[in-house]
Amino acid sequence: MRSLAPDLGRGFMLLLIVIAHAPVFLFMAKPFTLTRPLGEHWLDDIVNLVGLLFVDNRAYPMFAALFGYGLAAMAARQQDKGVPVTEVKRLLRRRSWLLIVFGFIHLVFIGGADILAVYGISGLILGWLLFKPERIQRRAIIVIGLVYMVIIPIAWVTVYPILTGEELGMGYTPSHTYLLLVSEHFIAFPVMIWINLLLYPMLFIITIGVWSARKRWLDHPERFRTQLKRITIGGISISLIGALPYALTGANMWHPESGLISWFVIVHIMTGVAGGLGYTALIALFSISARGTAPRITQALASVGRRSLTFYIYQEAMLVLLLSPVALGLGGVLDSAGVFVIAVLIWFSGVCLAVWLEKRGWNGPIDALMRRLIYRERKGLDRS
Repeated sequence: MRSLAPDLGRGFMLLLIVIAHAPVFLFMAKPFTLTRPLGEHWLDDIVNLVGLLFVDNRAYPMFAALFGYGLAAMAARQQDKGVPVTEVKRLLRRRSWLLIVFGFIHLVFIGGADILAVYGISGLILGWLLFKPERIQRRAIIVIGLVYMVIIPIAWVTVYPILTGEELGMGYTPSHTYLLLVSEHFIAFPVMIWINLLLYPMLFIITIGVWSARKRWLDHPERFRTQLKRITIGGISISLIGALPYALTGANMWHPESGLISWFVIVHIMTGVAGGLGYTALIALFSISARGTAPRITQALASVGRRSLTFYIYQEAMLVLLLSPVALGLGGVLDSAGVFVIAVLIWFSGVCLAVWLEKRGWNGPIDALMRRLIYRERKGLDRS
């Protein structure tokens, strides 16, 4: 039976992702914080405060943890079915390369804010770790975490002062054409992968996800209530405390010296790891009784979570279509509050489509394509 908690987590994660990505399409708004434009009125400031406290740099850690968990779960399922380790490794490599290809198409031709290629590279880098003993995985978490504790402060103290408000966001201008978008994103594709891997603790969080899959925390959350409660309370508390200085700055409620803002960004990013893990643990706790207490919400979130690749790309495509200057261009007239509403509506429309697919027993088309390409030579392999 398919585990409920990972699907619920992915469904909720997609809401956070679209809320986090939508503001960077506001191409007429200046200046930008790291992730969203400064507000023009009090409602914008409230939206920015909430976004910086609860969403920005908290959505991708949840995404990364679930990716690592899913990667390890896929390997475990194949091994449980008797598939040789060499074949499992080959499937994982193929999946990683396919994610890079899908990410390239997504970024260059659709124009969305891509993370798929980053996960593809991460899978190639960390794939060996899935087959190592738990002690090796724990050591990897410590070593990778320490490396990021050095890299991230140095990188952001160096990079952030160079960035101006005009250079942040997606870099759109009102005169952008589709051909210009394609050419710019084609050139930027490899650079964006390594920026994401070096300036954000992606590999660290994915490794935590891989290790937690060995414990099967999300498969059997009822066995780990105490640990999950501690992670939820501790992770979200650390996240809120760490996010507060930058959130107040981004909401025009505090105007510190410019030298401090780089450090606010660093703390915001690093404590976001705790936030993403806290959200994941919270969803796992919710999943224990979700079917009985909130069956409709559970079904809706799980339906979209089971098709997360399809609806991640769907959401990004809708953001480009509605907000970018290469299509309808609403990002040139909306503010932070308006784009928040658009983001939630995009997610909700995806949930409705996912429920419709679920009732008909249909997979998400992009998820189905991915599985078909991964398992194309071995019809007997588990495609779940």
